[in-house]
Amino acid sequence: MLLVEGGEMIGEMTPEEALKRAQAKGLDLVEISPMSSPPVCKIMDFGTYLYSQKKKEKKQKKAQKQTETKTIRLSIRTGIHDLEIKAKQARRFLEDRNIVKVVVLFKGREMAHSDLGFAKMDEFFKLLEDVAVIEQEPRKQGYQMTMIINPTK
Repeated sequence: MLLVEGGEMIGEMTPEEALKRAQAKGLDLVEISPMSSPPVCKIMDFGTYLYSQKKKEKKQKKAQKQTETKTIRLSIRTGIHDLEIKAKQARRFLEDRNIVKVVVLFKGREMAHSDLGFAKMDEFFKLLEDVAVIEQEPRKQGYQMTMIINPTK
């Protein structure tokens, strides 16, 4: 087997010799490449190696951003200025790579006018066309209509 210590190749030796050498230094003998001919082993502190690997994984996991679903609530009576303000907020969510769920709430007799809800959703999406794509088309569910939009890639 080939033996590597501290980044440099020591040479070819028997497994017993390599194990004795590792034990003399108080370190572990770790097989790096068992499928190669001859197999390659390394003298190292395996506990320290595992600890550093866990630290690296933890750091990478911390750097990943979890996408959230943010909700914007509208009504069919929401005015154009309020709609622009809500679109501005939704734009910020989309720029932060979050998913935005747009909900239009219906009250009382407004239930009979679902066409106005579709129009309001369309008007809202037109304000965000440059930064968003529709994942789920507007759908009416009981007293509310929902649409889900994603940020463009």
